[in-house]
Amino acid sequence: MEQFAHISVTDALVMLESDDHHAVMVDIRDPQSFQLSHPQGAFHLTNDSIVQFMNDVDFEQPVLVMCYHGVSSQGAAQYLINQGFEQVYSVDGGFEAWHRQSLPVESGI
Repeated sequence: MEQFAHISVTDALVMLESDDHHAVMVDIRDPQSFQLSHPQGAFHLTNDSIVQFMNDVDFEQPVLVMCYHGVSSQGAAQYLINQGFEQVYSVDGGFEAWHRQSLPVESGI
């Protein structure tokens, strides 16, 4: 995959819950929004945490990138592809769509 793919919030949840994929969700929203509420189990990916993320995650694991509305996540997803991650997805509709679908969330960092 030389470019990221798009994925719906419901397909993202299926991938996250699948034992076959071992996917990881990253949330790139600001710290306050992330602390207030984020997808259950999401990693808060920031400029300060990118090195830790790249050290901790297998580059072959699917990575799902979430932002507010699904726009900023596209640039972040392409960045991760350029860093060598093989399967990266931008979550269409972002956290707003995730929340509208009442998908699992948690609060705190």
